[in-house]
Amino acid sequence: MTGTPTVVALDIDGTLIDHDDTMSAAVLDAVRRAAAQVPVVLATGRAWSTTKPIAERLGLPTGGFVVCSNGARTMRYPDGAVVDERTFDPSTVIASVRRYAPNARMAVEDSDGSYLVTAPFPDGDLGANAKIRVVRDDELAPQPVTRLIIRDPEQSENDFVQLAERLGLHGVSYFVGWTAWLDIAPEGVDKSTGLKVALAQLDLDPSGLLAIGDGRNDIEMLTYAGHGVAMGSAPEEVKLAADEVTKSVQDDGVAAVLNRWF
Repeated sequence: MTGTPTVVALDIDGTLIDHDDTMSAAVLDAVRRAAAQVPVVLATGRAWSTTKPIAERLGLPTGGFVVCSNGARTMRYPDGAVVDERTFDPSTVIASVRRYAPNARMAVEDSDGSYLVTAPFPDGDLGANAKIRVVRDDELAPQPVTRLIIRDPEQSENDFVQLAERLGLHGVSYFVGWTAWLDIAPEGVDKSTGLKVALAQLDLDPSGLLAIGDGRNDIEMLTYAGHGVAMGSAPEEVKLAADEVTKSVQDDGVAAVLNRWF
């Protein structure tokens, strides 16, 4: 990237905040200074209900955008108006999960940002204040959804990489998370999908986009951006997709990058 970025896209978990929901003062200050100069777009796997509080904590200006559900929803901030939404029918995937991972827990986001789950998730997995309702498998997705989450606390990250291969997923996109977590999204949808919508609304070009993330669901965002930055704790394939690797979230990697320009 030549010159100062014209827009910044930031992942949340593992990038802005640690897995214990901690955001350092250095990162908070750096993001606020950047947001005072250029649009800052949060691009996350989270639902709107758990993304908005982070935007509020950062003090993001009104009139901006957030990309939620790994790109399936692009929302206007702070009113939560849906600018773009992509959905799919997860019924085939749900049946496959029950065949290959019978003990896995599944969840979908409801239209109000709450979750329908087949069994309770570990505390904090879906957000500290997320609203959940436990339902049967056949009640999980009576209509198309933006995202299907598969979770098994008794399995490892590598187990879920193998599970994704066994499921033989077709007609959807998927991302393996930092634990035994698998996100299923509509085909061809990832964070860059939502960022394209947001940048079009802002009349900005991706060549001026600075994007920072740590997960496999950030790869397309990092390659779409004019300058993609992987966190120091990111998996190797994420680092390889990035133009640069910064420090870990514990060492204020986001601040180290943003302070260079802002």
